Amino acid sequence: MTHVKLHPGRVLRDAWSRGTVMVPGAFNALVARAVREAGFPACYISGGATANVAGYPDIGLITLTEMARTIREISDASGIPVIADADTGYGEVECAVRTVVEYGRAGAAALHVEDQVFPKRCGHLDGKDLVPAEAMADKVRAMSEHRVHPDFVIIARTDARHVTGFEDAVRRAHLYRAAGADMIFPEGLQSEQEFADFAKACPGPLLANMTEFGKTPDITAARFGELGYQVVIYPLSMMRLAMGEVARGLAALRRDGSVRESLPRMQTRKELYALLGYEPGREWDYPDARG
Repeated sequence: MTHVKLHPGRVLRDAWSRGTVMVPGAFNALVARAVREAGFPACYISGGATANVAGYPDIGLITLTEMARTIREISDASGIPVIADADTGYGEVECAVRTVVEYGRAGAAALHVEDQVFPKRCGHLDGKDLVPAEAMADKVRAMSEHRVHPDFVIIARTDARHVTGFEDAVRRAHLYRAAGADMIFPEGLQSEQEFADFAKACPGPLLANMTEFGKTPDITAARFGELGYQVVIYPLSMMRLAMGEVARGLAALRRDGSVRESLPRMQTRKELYALLGYEPGREWDYPDARG
C-alpha cells in the first residue's frame, strides 16, 4: 500500500484539535531541528527574526524570495509543520496571492498576514497605521482562494488593539474570518482578561503571540488554552537566548583571550552531529521532509 503523507497544514490542524500547540521560533534550519528534537509539533518563522539575522530591523525589508528560501530550508530540515510570517503580504492583493502560492510551494503549513500599512512595525511597538479593514479582507479572501492545498492554514493578524481599539480589533477579526481566514491572531493584547474577552467575542481558532519584552504579560501555554487559544507562538525566544549567550561569550573571549569560561555552556561537537543526524565515516542520508 502506498503511504499518503498528510499535508503539514492538516498535521497542524489535527495538533491544535487535540489541545493548545506551543510553536517556538526557529531562525534557521539547525534551530528548527532542535525544536523538533525537543518534542515540539511545529515551529515558527518570524519575519522579524529573519530580518534580524540578516542584520536588518523588523521594518519589512526582507523579500518574499528570502522568506521562501528560509521556509524551504526549515521545512526540509525539521520535517514538522512550519507557520511563517508573511508580514503585509509583500504588497497589494496580487502580491499577497503570489505569497500564499510561494509559501505553500516552499513547504509551509501556514502563514499569517497582517493589516498594517507598509512599512510595518513590530506589533508591540506604538506608532503603527492600519490599512482599511475591507482592503485587508480582500487580501485574505484572495489568499484563501489561491492557496495551493486546501489544508494550508491562513491566519489573519490584526494590530488594531493599539491603533483603533479593542472593539475594532474584534470587528476586523470577524470580517477576516468571513473572508476565509482559518485562524485569527490578535496582536498586542495586554492582559489575560483581554485575551479572554477577545476569545469570547470572536469564537473560532485563535493564535496568541507570547513574545518577551512586549505588551503581553508572561502567560503559560496551559493558561492560553484555558482562555481559548489553540496556537501559541514564541517568535524570538530562541534567538534572544542565543544572542545573549553570543554576547557573553564574546565578552569573555575579549577579556580572557580564551573561550574556556564559556565551554560548559557550549553545544559539543558530538551533540551537534547528533542533531544533524551525522556520523563521521558513514554516508549521510539527506532528509527529504516532504516525502
